[in-house]
Amino acid sequence: MPAPKIHIGPEPADHLVQAVEDGGGRVVGLSEAEAIVWAGPETDFPAELPSSVRWVQLQSAGIEPWVERIRAAPEDVQFTSAVGAYASQVAEHALALLLAGVRGIAGYARARTWDRRDDPVLEGSTVAIVGAGGIGRELIRLLEPHDVQILAVTRSGRDDTIPVERLGEVWGKADHFVIAAPATDGTRHLVGADELAQMRPHAWIVNIARGSLIDQDALVEALRSNKIGGAALDVTDPEPLPDDHPLWNEPRALITPHVANPQQTMDRDLAKRVRANVERFAAGEALIAPISRDQGY
Repeated sequence: MPAPKIHIGPEPADHLVQAVEDGGGRVVGLSEAEAIVWAGPETDFPAELPSSVRWVQLQSAGIEPWVERIRAAPEDVQFTSAVGAYASQVAEHALALLLAGVRGIAGYARARTWDRRDDPVLEGSTVAIVGAGGIGRELIRLLEPHDVQILAVTRSGRDDTIPVERLGEVWGKADHFVIAAPATDGTRHLVGADELAQMRPHAWIVNIARGSLIDQDALVEALRSNKIGGAALDVTDPEPLPDDHPLWNEPRALITPHVANPQQTMDRDLAKRVRANVERFAAGEALIAPISRDQGY
Protein backbone atom coordinates (compact mmCIF):
# COMPACT_ATOMS: atom_id res chain seq x y z
CA MET A 1 0.00 0.00 0.00
CA PRO A 2 1.53 3.37 -1.00
CA ALA A 3 2.26 5.89 1.74
CA PRO A 4 -0.49 8.53 2.04
CA LYS A 5 0.53 11.97 0.81
CA ILE A 6 0.26 14.53 3.60
CA HIS A 7 0.73 18.29 3.32
CA ILE A 8 1.79 20.19 6.45
CA GLY A 9 0.86 23.84 6.67
CA PRO A 10 1.47 26.67 6.90
CA GLU A 11 5.07 25.45 7.35
CA PRO A 12 6.41 21.89 7.67
CA ALA A 13 7.46 21.98 11.33
CA ASP A 14 10.00 19.30 12.16
CA HIS A 15 7.93 17.60 14.86
CA LEU A 16 4.98 17.24 12.50
CA VAL A 17 7.12 16.01 9.62
CA GLN A 18 8.50 13.33 11.94
CA ALA A 19 4.98 12.43 13.11
CA VAL A 20 3.70 12.05 9.56
CA GLU A 21 6.65 9.87 8.57
CA ASP A 22 6.41 7.79 11.75
CA GLY A 23 2.75 7.22 10.93
CA GLY A 24 3.64 5.88 7.52
CA GLY A 25 2.88 9.00 5.50
CA ARG A 26 4.89 11.07 3.07
CA VAL A 27 5.11 14.88 3.26
CA VAL A 28 4.20 16.54 -0.04
CA GLY A 29 3.15 19.89 -1.45
CA LEU A 30 -0.47 20.98 -1.28
CA SER A 31 -1.28 20.30 -4.93
CA GLU A 32 -0.70 16.54 -4.62
CA ALA A 33 -1.92 16.03 -1.04
CA GLU A 34 -4.49 13.49 0.06
CA ALA A 35 -4.58 14.99 3.54
CA ILE A 36 -3.53 18.16 5.33
CA VAL A 37 -2.11 18.69 8.80
CA TRP A 38 -2.76 22.35 9.59
CA ALA A 39 -0.89 23.97 12.48
CA GLY A 40 -1.72 27.59 11.76
CA PRO A 41 -4.65 30.01 12.04
CA GLU A 42 -7.81 29.54 10.04
CA THR A 43 -7.15 32.83 8.23
CA ASP A 44 -4.12 31.29 6.48
CA PHE A 45 -5.90 28.10 5.45
CA PRO A 46 -6.20 27.57 1.67
CA ALA A 47 -9.37 29.10 0.24
CA GLU A 48 -9.82 26.07 -2.00
CA LEU A 49 -8.66 22.53 -1.43
CA PRO A 50 -7.34 20.23 -4.15
CA SER A 51 -9.93 17.62 -5.11
CA SER A 52 -7.50 14.94 -3.89
CA VAL A 53 -7.78 16.06 -0.24
CA ARG A 54 -9.98 13.78 1.88
CA TRP A 55 -8.89 14.65 5.42
CA VAL A 56 -7.74 17.75 7.36
CA GLN A 57 -6.19 17.54 10.83
CA LEU A 58 -6.44 20.72 12.93
CA GLN A 59 -4.13 21.50 15.84
CA SER A 60 -6.73 22.83 18.29
CA ALA A 61 -9.36 21.13 20.42
CA GLY A 62 -11.73 24.10 20.24
CA ILE A 63 -12.64 24.80 16.63
CA GLU A 64 -15.17 27.64 16.81
CA PRO A 65 -13.17 29.90 14.40
CA TRP A 66 -13.16 27.03 11.91
CA VAL A 67 -16.85 26.14 11.85
CA GLU A 68 -17.85 28.15 8.78
CA ARG A 69 -14.78 27.03 6.82
CA ILE A 70 -15.47 23.41 7.67
CA ARG A 71 -19.10 23.68 6.62
CA ALA A 72 -18.06 25.34 3.36
CA ALA A 73 -15.56 22.60 2.48
CA PRO A 74 -16.54 19.70 0.20
CA GLU A 75 -18.67 17.18 2.09
CA ASP A 76 -16.27 14.32 1.38
CA VAL A 77 -13.48 16.07 3.32
CA GLN A 78 -13.28 14.87 6.93
CA PHE A 79 -11.94 17.37 9.45
CA THR A 80 -10.53 16.19 12.77
CA SER A 81 -9.66 18.22 15.85
CA ALA A 82 -7.19 17.67 18.66
CA VAL A 83 -9.94 16.94 21.21
CA GLY A 84 -8.50 14.76 23.96
CA ALA A 85 -4.89 15.19 22.85
CA TYR A 86 -4.15 17.82 25.47
CA ALA A 87 -6.37 16.49 28.26
CA SER A 88 -3.63 15.70 30.77
CA GLN A 89 -2.00 19.12 31.02
CA VAL A 90 -5.27 21.08 30.81
CA ALA A 91 -6.84 18.96 33.56
CA GLU A 92 -3.73 19.50 35.68
CA HIS A 93 -4.10 23.26 35.27
CA ALA A 94 -7.80 23.07 36.12
CA LEU A 95 -7.00 21.23 39.35
CA ALA A 96 -4.33 23.80 40.21
CA LEU A 97 -6.78 26.66 39.69
CA LEU A 98 -9.48 24.91 41.71
CA LEU A 99 -7.18 24.25 44.65
CA ALA A 100 -5.72 27.77 44.51
CA GLY A 101 -9.20 29.22 44.70
CA VAL A 102 -10.78 26.97 47.30
CA ARG A 103 -7.75 27.01 49.62
CA GLY A 104 -7.41 30.79 49.43
CA ILE A 105 -4.03 30.77 47.72
CA ALA A 106 -5.21 33.31 45.17
CA GLY A 107 -5.84 35.79 47.98
CA TYR A 108 -2.71 34.99 49.95
CA ALA A 109 -0.58 35.57 46.85
CA ARG A 110 -1.78 39.17 46.77
CA ALA A 111 -1.41 39.77 50.52
CA ARG A 112 1.20 42.15 51.89
CA THR A 113 0.65 41.37 55.55
CA TRP A 114 0.30 38.28 57.77
CA ASP A 115 -3.45 37.55 57.60
CA ARG A 116 -4.58 34.06 58.55
CA ARG A 117 -8.09 33.02 57.48
CA ASP A 118 -10.19 29.94 58.01
CA ASP A 119 -10.38 28.84 54.39
CA PRO A 120 -12.38 25.74 53.40
CA VAL A 121 -10.82 22.60 51.96
CA LEU A 122 -11.65 20.72 48.78
CA GLU A 123 -12.03 17.42 50.60
CA GLY A 124 -15.65 16.42 51.13
CA SER A 125 -17.05 18.94 48.65
CA THR A 126 -19.10 18.37 45.50
CA VAL A 127 -17.47 19.38 42.22
CA ALA A 128 -19.52 19.74 39.05
CA ILE A 129 -17.65 19.20 35.80
CA VAL A 130 -19.67 20.72 32.98
CA GLY A 131 -18.41 19.02 29.85
CA ALA A 132 -16.98 15.66 30.87
CA GLY A 133 -15.13 14.90 27.67
CA GLY A 134 -11.42 14.10 27.49
CA ILE A 135 -10.36 16.93 29.80
CA GLY A 136 -13.26 16.36 32.17
CA ARG A 137 -12.58 12.63 32.44
CA GLU A 138 -8.91 13.26 33.17
CA LEU A 139 -9.85 15.82 35.81
CA ILE A 140 -12.16 13.29 37.45
CA ARG A 141 -9.18 10.93 37.67
CA LEU A 142 -7.01 13.63 39.23
CA LEU A 143 -9.73 14.43 41.77
CA GLU A 144 -10.03 10.84 43.02
CA PRO A 145 -7.51 11.23 45.90
CA HIS A 146 -9.29 14.36 47.15
CA ASP A 147 -12.43 12.57 48.36
CA VAL A 148 -14.94 14.72 46.48
CA GLN A 149 -18.30 13.91 44.99
CA ILE A 150 -18.42 14.46 41.23
CA LEU A 151 -21.37 15.70 39.21
CA ALA A 152 -20.33 15.15 35.59
CA VAL A 153 -22.40 16.71 32.82
CA THR A 154 -22.26 15.55 29.20
CA ARG A 155 -24.38 16.29 26.16
CA SER A 156 -25.87 12.80 26.00
CA GLY A 157 -25.76 11.70 29.63
CA ARG A 158 -23.54 8.73 28.75
CA ASP A 159 -21.90 6.51 31.37
CA ASP A 160 -24.18 7.62 34.22
CA THR A 161 -23.39 11.30 33.71
CA ILE A 162 -25.99 14.07 33.84
CA PRO A 163 -27.41 14.96 30.41
CA VAL A 164 -27.20 18.59 29.38
CA GLU A 165 -31.01 18.85 29.48
CA ARG A 166 -30.76 18.54 33.27
CA LEU A 167 -27.91 21.03 33.67
CA GLY A 168 -30.23 23.43 35.47
CA GLU A 169 -30.35 21.00 38.40
CA VAL A 170 -26.60 21.20 38.95
CA TRP A 171 -26.01 24.87 39.80
CA GLY A 172 -27.53 24.62 43.26
CA LYS A 173 -26.15 21.19 44.11
CA ALA A 174 -22.39 21.60 43.75
CA ASP A 175 -19.88 23.45 45.87
CA HIS A 176 -17.56 24.21 42.93
CA PHE A 177 -17.69 24.13 39.14
CA VAL A 178 -15.23 23.39 36.34
CA ILE A 179 -16.34 24.47 32.88
CA ALA A 180 -14.89 22.22 30.16
CA ALA A 181 -17.63 22.24 27.51
CA PRO A 182 -17.10 23.04 23.82
CA ALA A 183 -17.80 26.57 22.63
CA THR A 184 -20.75 26.65 20.23
CA ASP A 185 -23.65 29.00 19.55
CA GLY A 186 -25.66 26.89 21.97
CA THR A 187 -23.16 27.13 24.82
CA ARG A 188 -22.47 30.86 24.66
CA HIS A 189 -23.06 32.33 28.15
CA LEU A 190 -23.84 28.88 29.46
CA VAL A 191 -23.14 30.44 32.85
CA GLY A 192 -25.00 33.71 33.25
CA ALA A 193 -26.60 35.75 35.99
CA ASP A 194 -29.31 33.17 36.70
CA GLU A 195 -26.83 30.32 37.04
CA LEU A 196 -24.47 32.35 39.23
CA ALA A 197 -27.37 33.32 41.48
CA GLN A 198 -28.09 29.65 42.16
CA MET A 199 -24.53 28.87 43.26
CA ARG A 200 -23.51 28.63 46.89
CA PRO A 201 -21.77 31.68 48.39
CA HIS A 202 -18.50 29.78 48.79
CA ALA A 203 -18.55 28.35 45.24
CA TRP A 204 -15.55 28.72 42.98
CA ILE A 205 -15.99 28.47 39.22
CA VAL A 206 -13.05 27.40 37.05
CA ASN A 207 -13.07 27.92 33.28
CA ILE A 208 -10.46 26.14 31.14
CA ALA A 209 -12.66 25.84 28.03
CA ARG A 210 -13.50 29.11 26.26
CA GLY A 211 -14.26 32.55 27.64
CA SER A 212 -17.58 32.77 25.82
CA LEU A 213 -19.11 30.10 28.06
CA ILE A 214 -19.38 32.56 30.95
CA ASP A 215 -21.16 35.91 30.83
CA GLN A 216 -18.26 38.00 32.09
CA ASP A 217 -20.36 41.02 33.03
CA ALA A 218 -22.57 38.78 35.16
CA LEU A 219 -19.47 37.18 36.67
CA VAL A 220 -18.01 40.55 37.67
CA GLU A 221 -21.29 41.49 39.35
CA ALA A 222 -21.47 38.15 41.18
CA LEU A 223 -17.96 38.65 42.52
CA ARG A 224 -18.55 42.25 43.54
CA SER A 225 -21.72 41.35 45.40
CA ASN A 226 -20.19 38.28 47.12
CA LYS A 227 -22.68 35.91 45.51
CA ILE A 228 -19.95 33.32 44.87
CA GLY A 229 -16.60 32.51 46.41
CA GLY A 230 -14.49 33.31 43.37
CA ALA A 231 -13.55 32.60 39.77
CA ALA A 232 -10.36 31.05 38.35
CA LEU A 233 -10.08 31.65 34.63
CA ASP A 234 -7.56 30.47 32.08
CA VAL A 235 -9.79 31.79 29.30
CA THR A 236 -11.66 35.08 29.01
CA ASP A 237 -13.90 36.95 26.60
CA PRO A 238 -12.26 38.79 24.95
CA GLU A 239 -8.72 37.47 24.82
CA PRO A 240 -6.33 38.93 25.73
CA LEU A 241 -8.28 40.41 28.62
CA PRO A 242 -7.84 44.22 28.44
CA ASP A 243 -5.58 45.70 31.11
CA ASP A 244 -8.39 47.94 32.36
CA HIS A 245 -10.94 45.14 32.72
CA PRO A 246 -12.54 45.04 36.20
CA LEU A 247 -11.66 41.38 36.65
CA TRP A 248 -8.02 42.36 37.16
CA ASN A 249 -9.01 44.36 40.24
CA GLU A 250 -11.32 41.75 41.69
CA PRO A 251 -9.53 40.15 44.69
CA ARG A 252 -11.37 36.84 44.26
CA ALA A 253 -10.58 36.44 40.58
CA LEU A 254 -7.56 34.36 39.60
CA ILE A 255 -6.55 34.76 35.95
CA THR A 256 -3.95 32.90 33.91
CA PRO A 257 -3.35 33.94 30.27
CA HIS A 258 -4.60 30.82 28.43
CA VAL A 259 -1.59 28.75 29.43
CA ALA A 260 -3.24 25.48 30.47
CA ASN A 261 -1.75 23.92 27.35
CA PRO A 262 1.93 24.99 27.20
CA GLN A 263 3.53 25.09 23.75
CA GLN A 264 6.11 22.43 24.55
CA THR A 265 3.50 19.86 25.53
CA MET A 266 1.15 20.99 22.78
CA ASP A 267 3.79 20.22 20.15
CA ARG A 268 4.49 16.83 21.73
CA ASP A 269 0.87 15.77 22.03
CA LEU A 270 -0.19 17.12 18.64
CA ALA A 271 2.59 15.04 17.09
CA LYS A 272 1.22 11.95 18.86
CA ARG A 273 -2.28 12.65 17.52
CA VAL A 274 -0.98 13.29 13.99
CA ARG A 275 0.96 10.04 13.98
CA ALA A 276 -2.04 8.07 15.24
CA ASN A 277 -4.39 9.58 12.67
CA VAL A 278 -1.95 9.16 9.79
CA GLU A 279 -1.69 5.48 10.71
CA ARG A 280 -5.48 5.22 10.73
CA PHE A 281 -5.82 7.16 7.47
CA ALA A 282 -3.32 4.87 5.78
CA ALA A 283 -5.20 1.79 7.02
CA GLY A 284 -8.63 3.14 6.07
CA GLU A 285 -9.74 3.17 9.71
CA ALA A 286 -11.93 5.68 11.54
CA LEU A 287 -10.02 8.80 12.54
CA ILE A 288 -9.72 10.13 16.09
CA ALA A 289 -11.82 13.21 16.99
CA PRO A 290 -13.87 13.70 13.81
CA ILE A 291 -15.64 17.05 13.69
CA SER A 292 -19.42 17.14 13.21
CA ARG A 293 -20.42 19.86 10.77
CA ASP A 294 -23.88 20.02 12.34
CA GLN A 295 -22.78 20.21 15.97
CA GLY A 296 -19.80 22.48 15.37
CA TYR A 297 -17.27 20.43 17.35
